[in-house]
Amino acid sequence: MAQIKARAIKEIESDYQTNEIFSQMFDSKSIDRLEEGTTVKGVIVNLDDESVLVDIGFKSEGRVFLKDFPQSERDSVTIGDEVTVFVERVENKQSEIVLSRQKAVQEESWNRLEAACKKGTYIDGVMTSKVKGGFVVDLNGSLAFLPGSQVDVRPVKDVTPLMGIVQPFQVIKMDRMRGNIIVSRRAIMEESLSEERSKILDNIKENDTVEGIIKNITDYGAFIDLGVVDGLLHVTDISWSRISHPSEVLKVGEKITLKVIKFDQKTKRISLGLKQLKDNPWDNSDGKYNEQTKHIGKITNITDYGVFVELGTGIEGLVHVSEMSWAKKNVNPSSIYKKGDKVEVMILSIEPEKQRLSLGIKQTQDNPWEKFAGVFNKGQKVSGTVKSVTDFGLFIGFDTHSEVDGLVHLSDLSWTEKGEDAIKQYKVGQQIEAVVIELDPTKEKIGLSIRHLTKDPHADVFETYEKGKVFTFTVVESSQDGIVVQVADGLTSFIKRQDLSKDKVECRPERFSAGDRVDAKVISSDKAAKEIRLSIKAHEIDEEKKAIEKYGSADSGAALGGILGQALNKAAEDSSSKNKKKKAS
Repeated sequence: MAQIKARAIKEIESDYQTNEIFSQMFDSKSIDRLEEGTTVKGVIVNLDDESVLVDIGFKSEGRVFLKDFPQSERDSVTIGDEVTVFVERVENKQSEIVLSRQKAVQEESWNRLEAACKKGTYIDGVMTSKVKGGFVVDLNGSLAFLPGSQVDVRPVKDVTPLMGIVQPFQVIKMDRMRGNIIVSRRAIMEESLSEERSKILDNIKENDTVEGIIKNITDYGAFIDLGVVDGLLHVTDISWSRISHPSEVLKVGEKITLKVIKFDQKTKRISLGLKQLKDNPWDNSDGKYNEQTKHIGKITNITDYGVFVELGTGIEGLVHVSEMSWAKKNVNPSSIYKKGDKVEVMILSIEPEKQRLSLGIKQTQDNPWEKFAGVFNKGQKVSGTVKSVTDFGLFIGFDTHSEVDGLVHLSDLSWTEKGEDAIKQYKVGQQIEAVVIELDPTKEKIGLSIRHLTKDPHADVFETYEKGKVFTFTVVESSQDGIVVQVADGLTSFIKRQDLSKDKVECRPERFSAGDRVDAKVISSDKAAKEIRLSIKAHEIDEEKKAIEKYGSADSGAALGGILGQALNKAAEDSSSKNKKKKAS
């Protein structure tokens, strides 16, 4: 019995030693410490329909579900394969290590993507689906976002051909904490196009003929796709004839041949021309269009300031609003003509170097101003009707010459009344008579006068009151600025404050009252303006000079001050006596 017990104890000890050996052997191959969130390598030791067991060298195997493998690896997984996995948890409820192949692939991918982002290298990917604002791109296990604006250099209407194929992308932004990756396909396209663009721009020259596709049409022209660069075809370079909008002759998507008319080396802008491929019609117009010749043309455009008339293909001129009608002024062209109307015009001026014509419509008709001048002469009496009353005079219409009118200026309404007062007695429609005082058909001007129907009552006054003479006048009224004196019936003159005396202290209008008589010198006499200018000051200065000449003598030995005093006192006494006699009379 004792022997059996001893043998059993010996067997137990032997088993214990064996287990120790196996334990030491296992520990020599195992991982002492396993950290969550890291990647490790292992070997697949078991495989079923749903998962595999992976020996990572730890005390227990870890389980990885087959669905966690990338699609490309699922069908080829076999026992004995070495695989890199991600440690999610060291132990779960079943005391198993939780591993992930998908996260390991993502981790590897992130490291690879970060390196590509830093170096600026391209990485292959596949556009898998469309999402709001862009697309999802599979970068060999890592999902990235491709914004819609980064798909191509131009808007793409149909992205179907780009889906599901392997193509290069550039990583432009990464956020590992949030798991965000943003890529661009456009950056690669731009780099490729940039090289092609540089080659084209280096070789392009003015006057080159190029082919392109109409990309976009605007009010001012069309943008032409020349391959990797765009050019502008301005509306003025589309046709030698006038067009209102480029869409009249161009269509988006149409392939056309053009000429490079300008290339800016600094801005790299290309200006294109379509009409330059054809001969300029002005080059073949010598002798066909001359000044003062009449032609039939078609209205191509109507503006506020006139109409454009095409005389031939590419030969166009402007009829200014002032050249449309002899009678109607400031006419609205659109109220008379419409686009496409045929009209007869006369060439008023031609500038071949500027390819410019000035045209007139009214010149093809009889000039009513010349007709009027052929019937009436300057100084002749006419009758008419008041057409309008303005601040500056009356416009008079003529029954026998309805296309013209004449002007009676305010100053020609009356000899005795102010124009502002005289005009109040006239109304529209009133029949009047007047005298032609100005007649100029070239300026389309007829000047009339109502006051010239009678003799100027002051004609003799201006002959009497000659410049330089002295006369006595009666004060009508005084104001702060001077005094008004009566010259003749219906005619007064204003003597300014500074002309009231040679002495500044005496230049006081309040010294004078209505009815006072004053002597003044005529400074100027203007019959046309009905104005006589007077000055008391000028008269006093003249009197002082005469006194010195009369009373001053080198032999008398008198001082100059005494002579002036004596002369002025005598003059003052004479003037006072004279004024008293005038008042008494």
